Amino acid sequence: MKDQNINPLEDTESEAALAYAEERKENIRAFVRTSPDYYIANFDKVGASARFTATFNFFAGLFGPIWFGARGLWSWALSFLIVEAIAFVQIARGLFGDLASDAMARIASIEGTLELRRQQLAAAIESGSDRVDAFQRAVDGLEANIGGIRAEAEALAEQGPTIALTGLAVLVAVKLVEAIVANWALEARFSEWLSNRSLRSGMPISQIAFSAIFMVLIVAVAMVNYSFPGRFEILSNFPTTPEIRLVSIEGVEAFFNWAVLNGEALFDGITYCIRLMLDALELIFVSTPWIVIAALIILLTWLTAGVRMAIYSGAFLAYMGLLGFWEKAMTTLALLGTAACLSIIIGIPLGMFAARRPRFYAFIQPIMDFMQTMPAFVFMIPVIAFFGTGKPAAVVTTMIFGGTPVVRLTVLGLRGVPESVREAAISFGANKWYLLTKVDLPLASPSIRAGINQTIMLSLAMVVVASLIGAKGLGEDVLEALQYANVGQGILAGFAILFCAMILDRIVQGQRK
Repeated sequence: MKDQNINPLEDTESEAALAYAEERKENIRAFVRTSPDYYIANFDKVGASARFTATFNFFAGLFGPIWFGARGLWSWALSFLIVEAIAFVQIARGLFGDLASDAMARIASIEGTLELRRQQLAAAIESGSDRVDAFQRAVDGLEANIGGIRAEAEALAEQGPTIALTGLAVLVAVKLVEAIVANWALEARFSEWLSNRSLRSGMPISQIAFSAIFMVLIVAVAMVNYSFPGRFEILSNFPTTPEIRLVSIEGVEAFFNWAVLNGEALFDGITYCIRLMLDALELIFVSTPWIVIAALIILLTWLTAGVRMAIYSGAFLAYMGLLGFWEKAMTTLALLGTAACLSIIIGIPLGMFAARRPRFYAFIQPIMDFMQTMPAFVFMIPVIAFFGTGKPAAVVTTMIFGGTPVVRLTVLGLRGVPESVREAAISFGANKWYLLTKVDLPLASPSIRAGINQTIMLSLAMVVVASLIGAKGLGEDVLEALQYANVGQGILAGFAILFCAMILDRIVQGQRK
């Protein structure tokens, strides 16, 4: 009679437990396909504890990364491949490598100079020149240098056995680690396979062949390259010809020449629109009396971020005015405001359109990645070609670099709106416009505001770069300080840029409590 005090969850003899154990065995057989009894015993041992359980898999240790790759454990395979490649390279270098090749190349280089100095010494002796001693000292120094390098080369050559033994020790150690962790890693893969049967199981012949060829090729190439440096040119330098680069350069230049000639009206129209907004903002910030602008900024900061931040804003503005940065700071804000406003006007509607259209967002995402990751000095080249130098070109450059966060975070915010809330609004008769303006945008507003904030901050980061193509403002002072190593001017102008960023950040993100 069965003991009634046994916990049903711990009863391994119950029908449910026996059925589960049999099902697990069948799943293991279907997963491993080779040596099922061995893996059933080891998987049970590994699964019995939540901690790492050491077992020993001889074939995993013998074949190493090939076994792990064939089993689909590529993260483990690549890690072990790197370590094994290093070990094999050390063994090959120690046994067959020319360890003194670099030193002998240096000796050959010095010997050419030595021969020249000997000829000069012989000529000086023959002519009775007073520079004989100088040439003699040069020859003696070069000979001593060659002797030291030769001794170094001999010492390196004698290190071959030590290097080989070190590589062998590393190889044995990594083989032991592979054998010990193999079953534990495969059992974790088995647990994933149970919940996702699309994962590859077993050891298909194609995977074994691919894994073996890949691993052997990587290790063999590494061994040859490091054991015989410079012996095979194809391993040292990528096979190419200068003509490929020249033809590519000509093609790019031809495209931009065609775009400049045929798109003049388009670029002139864009420049005109930018100039209209830029002139309007410069009229507001630069021509308006400073006391009016300062009062409005302080009031706006107080309304959005509170009294304390308003006091800080007043102090920051006083810093700019007392140090003579006021006009340049206002010019910077006008330039930044133009770029940020255009980025926001374009970015938020674009994000709203892309939020519910995954294919369109997948299309523009690589373009935005390009805009954010391409160095600013690279995309300044086509901007100058299309728009020339000056403030409109600086605005376009700033928009390219700083315009993507508002799109990304608008998409993120709108996609983060709970579907249950949208369904509730639709069930009460909300149309698309009401759903957008009263549900989606209010709930997504924190993310959208963060996007606006990031756009403004990234635009400020382009102030110095934009000054390279004719933009005035604080960036011009920083650029001048860099050119003439004027540390004081650069630091003070940098703080002025920082204070502009802090004021704008608090106005956009701050909320009065």
